[in-house]
Amino acid sequence: MAKKASTVSEYLAALPPDRRAAIEQVRKVILENLPKGYQESLTWGVLSYEVPLARLSQTYNGQPLCYVALGSQKNYMSLYLMNVYGDEAMARWFKSAFKARGKKLDMGKSCVRFKTVDDLPLDVVAETVARTPMDEWVRIYEASRATAKGGRSSRRQ
Repeated sequence: MAKKASTVSEYLAALPPDRRAAIEQVRKVILENLPKGYQESLTWGVLSYEVPLARLSQTYNGQPLCYVALGSQKNYMSLYLMNVYGDEAMARWFKSAFKARGKKLDMGKSCVRFKTVDDLPLDVVAETVARTPMDEWVRIYEASRATAKGGRSSRRQ
């Protein structure tokens, strides 16, 4: 969906009205709670909230380090919460908070899939986004890369 867009506004404009409304609502929550320093861009065909290369240039793929991403797929919308994937304590908290709101969690490693904005507890999304300042996310990332280079799993235990 909206893969030919080259800017955030083009991406949003290309979405069907129902998807646009849902994505814009979740985007607003992200932007209102995003810690200082992260930048919004359109990367890999989704809205991405990233650590700028000026802050962290040595990434595994040479691209800005993703923190949160939001996109519209063929059959659902996706919210990628990299801090949930990168930190086991955060993952436990997130899953517990999601469940406590009575919502059914459809999640991969970092990807929360949803069909409508009502599927998401937006207060939990807000707190998840707000919980990891950029310097902490960079520290988590660098620790995972150091572990990976040492021959062990890159996931924090």
